[in-house]
Amino acid sequence: MRRLVTVGSVSGAPGVTTTALALGVAWPREVDGGVRPVMVEADGSGGDLMMRFGLPPAPSLLDVAAAVGKPHPGSLLGAVSELPFGVRAVAAVPGRRPCTEAVKLLAAEGGQRLLLGEDGDQGTVLLDVGRLGEDTVPLLRVADQVVVVARGGAEPLTHVSAYGLEAEAFAGRLMLAVVGPCPYPADEVAGALGIEKVVFLPWDAKAVAAMTRPRRGALRTTGFRVRPLMAAAQLLARQLSGPQEAEPETPADGQRRRSPAAAVRDEGSPSWARG
Repeated sequence: MRRLVTVGSVSGAPGVTTTALALGVAWPREVDGGVRPVMVEADGSGGDLMMRFGLPPAPSLLDVAAAVGKPHPGSLLGAVSELPFGVRAVAAVPGRRPCTEAVKLLAAEGGQRLLLGEDGDQGTVLLDVGRLGEDTVPLLRVADQVVVVARGGAEPLTHVSAYGLEAEAFAGRLMLAVVGPCPYPADEVAGALGIEKVVFLPWDAKAVAAMTRPRRGALRTTGFRVRPLMAAAQLLARQLSGPQEAEPETPADGQRRRSPAAAVRDEGSPSWARG
């Protein structure tokens, strides 16, 4: 079955789609039997890729969702488009209403099976769900890895804390990707939010521009002149694609892991929340 990596945010527009695309570019070629990952634009508020790259309205996320209830739904790969910089993607239409319904279908049991494929299927699905919400909860539960994207300022990090992601429920599958400048060290962010894995992705205007222009071109991930975002995305991709070991509910010291709210309450407010 395919690996499922869900990428989303709790508020604002911190760069979820850009992060998922960067992971698609930087995904290690030696994993998954050499099968390239597929980025699926499953944002209930509507997609961007179709308009950005002038893709046809079909096949799209709607075609994938429409196949969920069929006896023979076919392959997810049948809806893939090739983006100019070498990423395979399933694009969503711009409209909110049809995309919301499509995400609900994907989150159901039949949709999960379509995303994960059969026992012999290899590869990784990078699922861009946009803003996390009730409709995305089943997809978070079934994902091998969950990447929450946030900016590095006080307000965005406080929103992540207030959202109440229960790190215990994810059993080591949860990672926070902080985009852009962040004045706080990773260990402080991790301790305050109760998220063990915190990575930083630099804001890289040239790399973002390369992932938004319709003309064909490649983004380097090795050799000289690798863009900072690509270098960081490559490190993140290697962490996500490596062997995962489930963490026990109760560590060896007998102390259950605290929720983000408990971490702040017991040890005092993090520096971004202090006056």
